[in-house]
Amino acid sequence: MSETMETEQQQTKRRKGIYLLPNMITTAGLFGGFYGIVAAMNDRFEYAAIAIFIAMVLDGLDGRVARLTNTQTAFGAEYDSLADMVSFGLAPALIMYEWSLSSMADLGWQWGKIGWMVAFIYTAAAALRLARFNTQIGTTDKRYFVGLPSPAAAACVAGFVWVSVDQGFDGKELAIPAMVITLLAGLLMVSNILFSSFKEVDFKHKVPFTVLLIGVLVLMFASFDPPKVLFAGFVIYMLSGPVISLVRKVKRPGKVKPQAKAEDKKA
Repeated sequence: MSETMETEQQQTKRRKGIYLLPNMITTAGLFGGFYGIVAAMNDRFEYAAIAIFIAMVLDGLDGRVARLTNTQTAFGAEYDSLADMVSFGLAPALIMYEWSLSSMADLGWQWGKIGWMVAFIYTAAAALRLARFNTQIGTTDKRYFVGLPSPAAAACVAGFVWVSVDQGFDGKELAIPAMVITLLAGLLMVSNILFSSFKEVDFKHKVPFTVLLIGVLVLMFASFDPPKVLFAGFVIYMLSGPVISLVRKVKRPGKVKPQAKAEDKKA
């Protein structure tokens, strides 16, 4: 009987195959990253940056849809990771390179090499970040990410391009700041700095009316100038990890104060 049940379960699993809905959302996110690369190759950098943000939204949806519909699979997890590599690892680096970093060659061949090396460092860091995340699932504190999440890093890079184009700046004018933010985002992805995952926030239960009102106000504020608001928000998040880590080190109890030692002797 037990062998028959196991055989039936295996056949059921085989019949299920690949679930369509969550993997179609993942494919749409992958297309966002691909479209961003194509748009950048055609000098449509604003559309390229927006495509990365759309891919971010879709990346947040596919996992939730899979959990809600109970369609999580190992295939889906691997496919999502590969799609993230394209949308948040390769695409932002190429968009930034096409828009700004490639112009560093005008300063000399050494600077030209630094430009594409910075883009590659970001791409390699995203690959390492995703590989480390996949191996640490279930072993780390769910409240925190170890290293800057690749979607947030991509948002900082693509957001910088979007804001700059929206304000009328040319990539050649901002080559050095572009290099700095790309390199910083890449290094933070492979760092051991903790970033909040916001998974401790409970969205399933009731919240005060003021919380809903604040959420509406934030969305209204973002709608006035999406490039600036989104870029500023993700830069704050990118800097929050190092700042909080520094504050924790400063507050960490060190040596016992002389006054405390004197009181211990009296006791």
